[in-house]
Amino acid sequence: MSSHAAPPPPASGDTTAASSPGDTTSTPGPLLDRLGIPRALIWGFIGLALFMIGDGVETNILEPFLHDEHGFSTSRVGTLVTVYGVAVAVAAFSAAALSDLWGPRRVMVIGAAVWIVFELGFLLVALTTSNAVLIYVTYGLRGFGYPLFAYSFLVWISAVSRPEDRATGVGWFYVAFSAGLPTLGALVATISLSVFDLDFYQTLWVSLVLVVLGSACAFLGVKERRGRRPLVDNPHEVTATLSRGFRLLVTDRRARYVTYIRTINSVPTYAMAVYFPSYFTDDLGWRLGWFLILTTVIYAVNLPFNPLFGRIGDRVGWARTMFWCGAVLCAVALALVYFTPLAGTALGLPDAVTYGITLAFGAVFGIGLAGYVPLSAIAVSLDPEHPGAAMATYNLGVGAAVAVGPLLVAVFLPLVGATGLTLVMIGLYFVSAWLSTQLKGTQPGFDGVPAEPSPAGTPALAKENSL
Repeated sequence: MSSHAAPPPPASGDTTAASSPGDTTSTPGPLLDRLGIPRALIWGFIGLALFMIGDGVETNILEPFLHDEHGFSTSRVGTLVTVYGVAVAVAAFSAAALSDLWGPRRVMVIGAAVWIVFELGFLLVALTTSNAVLIYVTYGLRGFGYPLFAYSFLVWISAVSRPEDRATGVGWFYVAFSAGLPTLGALVATISLSVFDLDFYQTLWVSLVLVVLGSACAFLGVKERRGRRPLVDNPHEVTATLSRGFRLLVTDRRARYVTYIRTINSVPTYAMAVYFPSYFTDDLGWRLGWFLILTTVIYAVNLPFNPLFGRIGDRVGWARTMFWCGAVLCAVALALVYFTPLAGTALGLPDAVTYGITLAFGAVFGIGLAGYVPLSAIAVSLDPEHPGAAMATYNLGVGAAVAVGPLLVAVFLPLVGATGLTLVMIGLYFVSAWLSTQLKGTQPGFDGVPAEPSPAGTPALAKENSL
């Protein structure tokens, strides 16, 4: 039997039992417990989904908007999103440590405030004046917003989830997260542009409204008390708390591998958002709306597989699940998504037929992206007594992908074109496959690692798990 490392100890004086099976402080019933969802946080999941829908609206329309109305080239948009991604990486890494220090809820409030304030500056000042410097400043600084909101909530989930359901709970986090960025975000953009006939600028205002609604749901709906306080017993030791994640990166190569793998996992999400719109419209002669639909399909199919692969990882091995269901599947599926339209054109197939096949392979790619879900459980297992510091290494990879994806576009697209850039990303997935083999031995009950004691106090037998 496999299980997770022990959950972090409660903050000093915390008597909340929000994550226990017998908790009755929140209304949703045992069904959520069976699904592995911390029921005290259910409104947080709903709020996160709305917030990320708002954040994801712009993902696939920013490049054509800035290109058509503000004169940005594709490479320049890639540079802008890279600046934004650096802010995301810093905030994602800091979110976990700050959650240890201040409590996840306070960090979420800061993240929402940053997003809203700088989005207003972006919409009301930078875009209306077409001032490139202001566009870089406001959009770049807004990058601090969503990671502080979202990844602090991820720490909150890790802190209150039952040990045996921790990867499953994180899987549900990615259901809510990916439902917005970019799945329903892309769908909202499509509906806004095509059905309601709003322009790009007006659609960005729709995103702001959704972020405000999501923030309100999370802050007004979640009553769980542990996340309102520091998650460590010594929050006054500011330097030690904030630096623990850095020390873990320096001293444990597995923590660095977690960061590398998590970066590779999401690189195509942010790279494709920059160069696939022009690939669809200029190279293939397809409509932009077809790319938005492809994005929606990829991440809609991805949603149910996040908790599924979390559960599979808990049962058959985190590293094994990542290797086959994540890295290998993603490499193959991404190749099929990119090369199918080129092959269809060369064979003279109707565009509708080729596009339908591309959508099917896009769905497979979405399934593969979910195969990386067990990585978050591996991260926590590296330092279970300090979940924020452990998750900082994971969150850094998430944020780094926002910068690395567009950076790859800015560097490789002019050099090797869209085909060469896609091959680079496929190669990265195979690198992550090798890295995942180096993370065996982090899961209790697997690879000779002692399992957690059974309720009777008798240690369960460890079992070997090889790729």
